Amino acid sequence: MLARRALPRLQQCHRLVPFLYIRLYSTTKLSNGITLAYDLHEPAKKAERGLRDLRENAPPIVFLHGLFGSKKNNRSMTRDLNRPVYALDLRNHGDSSHDPRHDYNALAEDLELFLQHHKLTRPTLIGHSMGAKTVMTLALRNRVPIANLIPIDNAPVDAALHRDFIKYTQGMRKIDETTIHRQSDADAILKDYEESISIRQFLLGNLVRQPDGTQKWQIPIKILTNALDNMADFPFKDPEEARWEGPVLVVRGTKSHYVADEMLPVLGRFFPKFELADVESGHWVTSEKPEEFRKAVVEWLQDKE
Repeated sequence: MLARRALPRLQQCHRLVPFLYIRLYSTTKLSNGITLAYDLHEPAKKAERGLRDLRENAPPIVFLHGLFGSKKNNRSMTRDLNRPVYALDLRNHGDSSHDPRHDYNALAEDLELFLQHHKLTRPTLIGHSMGAKTVMTLALRNRVPIANLIPIDNAPVDAALHRDFIKYTQGMRKIDETTIHRQSDADAILKDYEESISIRQFLLGNLVRQPDGTQKWQIPIKILTNALDNMADFPFKDPEEARWEGPVLVVRGTKSHYVADEMLPVLGRFFPKFELADVESGHWVTSEKPEEFRKAVVEWLQDKE
């Protein structure tokens, strides 16, 4: 007989299957009314030394996904980091709250409140795409102490999103208008808007089965469609008025245009201690070249300890 796993004290969502509780994710209700869902990945050394000692000697990492992503995207990135890793669902994504406001100051405020709630002092913040601009915004707001920044394939500039994101929303809205029972049927619709099966699977990961057997988007497509201009923007315009002097590793895909060479001078004015790690990939760095990404991050963090 399977033993019933004890539930941790953290507020959490779970489902009951015969004789077993399976922990899916935890949630935190923030003082601004937003609820953020997250996974906490604890390294193996926890059992030997205790989580408290581990946190004191290895500050935690907070990992943020990109637009249309979720905490699930970063599970494989926690290996070899040897410290607690919080993988968050940002607002309007995954299992977190939906809210009409979706811009970088709002996303950064959510993250600030999350760090304060969990008493995460001087964490390393890693974010891809939308998550990259979120962690850079948080650093420049300078309201909570952080140790290191690792933005992945985005720069602190106003730059139009690749037109693919507009196509994604068109395809997703088309699916929303159709009665879908099988993910393969949704994929057939999305093929008209995106050729890459890996990107389609990434987007389709946001579908959830309803009690009536149909599949619907878990994310608010209309809100995120309306927020595309905000996601292209960056809230800080003048490096003379806002600058963060801490260590920054900018990881960029060499086949992507989001951190072009001509953007590096502006990046350096906002973040004068930034270093650059090039990975031979497109925009989806962590999924296209996960080992190369992990190696770059682990080696860089080792130098900072």
